[in-house]
Amino acid sequence: MTDFDTNNNWLINRGDGSGLPSVNLVVLAFADPLVVLNNDSFPVGITPAIVQYFTSKGVRVMVSIGGITYTSNWDSALASNPTQLGINAANLAKSLGVGVEIDYENGTPNTAGLTAFVNAYRSVNPVDMTGANPAARLTVDLGAGDRYLGAMATWAAPLLSGTTPTLDYANAMVPSKQPSASAAEANWSEHINGEPQYAPPIPPLAPARFTGSLYITDSTKPIPECISFGTSLELSTDTFVQTVAPNGGGTTPGMLGYMFWAAEAPSSRNVTTDPPNACTSGVGVGAKTYDIPIPMPALTRY
Repeated sequence: MTDFDTNNNWLINRGDGSGLPSVNLVVLAFADPLVVLNNDSFPVGITPAIVQYFTSKGVRVMVSIGGITYTSNWDSALASNPTQLGINAANLAKSLGVGVEIDYENGTPNTAGLTAFVNAYRSVNPVDMTGANPAARLTVDLGAGDRYLGAMATWAAPLLSGTTPTLDYANAMVPSKQPSASAAEANWSEHINGEPQYAPPIPPLAPARFTGSLYITDSTKPIPECISFGTSLELSTDTFVQTVAPNGGGTTPGMLGYMFWAAEAPSSRNVTTDPPNACTSGVGVGAKTYDIPIPMPALTRY
């Protein structure tokens, strides 16, 4: 935990003397779907001590099941016993006091199995939009726009609609590389507008039901999103994120917020956010600038 704190303290201390965190949500990645199904356990790095490290500062914690490495394991787990997978995931979430994120990156997903997974999860942890029960938070990853993982977007859209949705919200993931402000907004607009010309059509999402994701490092260095808020995408896209109007999904303007990929190690190829690359001057300044609510508030907008 000493090493973990050295490398990740910027997440719980934005460095401005306030003692407040730089974020109000952390997603721990990744849990292997087959491990969850067969062994009823999360990876060694996902522990009560790690969860408490964040929740003691008011930061919500979730665990991501899947990731691109485990796509085939999602396929196998859903084909084997999606109901048991959902029950195990729900019980593990309860035991750790975390939510669960579905990260199933398959262009032709097993949507029947996913539906069974979600129904089983909800049988243990019913919808709770207040956020009072951490384990009731169930979300899904979608592509940066609708052109990647379109079938996942089509499946998820009905579950993200209404005042008490089955899935709490979606994360629009990062694209293959850091986009420009206009490209990022174009990607996010695809979710807001939907794709009626597709077969089957992808319905629009409520802006308030999804986040937009940005990188905070690249292969050689931390980037403005991490170290220079004044020249960052979280600043240059903020008007769009805060005010974009719904277009067939939802009724209130503005997206749910930003997600950042990823503290401490974005990939085996990217530099880390370990000191001296801590992101207090990017994400941390953004947290102060936008006065992000800590803890994360109830999901009342739609």
